Amino acid sequence: ELLKPYRERYFITGEINTPVDDVARALERLEAQFGAEGDVSHLDGVSVDAEDWHFNVRPSNTEPLLRLNLEARSQDLMERKRDEVLDVIRS
Repeated sequence: ELLKPYRERYFITGEINTPVDDVARALERLEAQFGAEGDVSHLDGVSVDAEDWHFNVRPSNTEPLLRLNLEARSQDLMERKRDEVLDVIRS
């Protein structure tokens, strides 16, 4: 009940795990593709904070995979950006 106002305003992917062969290279590709859209942070993997959406992709400590968490201000934007980010991770 406390989170309801936020869930109506922010749309969240939840954590999506994707196996990758080269974690460092995938993080570089993400920054190159999305870095110009917002502020970039390297605190824990790569984060981009854009005006209406943001994401963090961080490597697992125990497996060769990346963990994506993304939020946006609309369901449509969240789904579109989720798919774009996953395409870069999986390419």
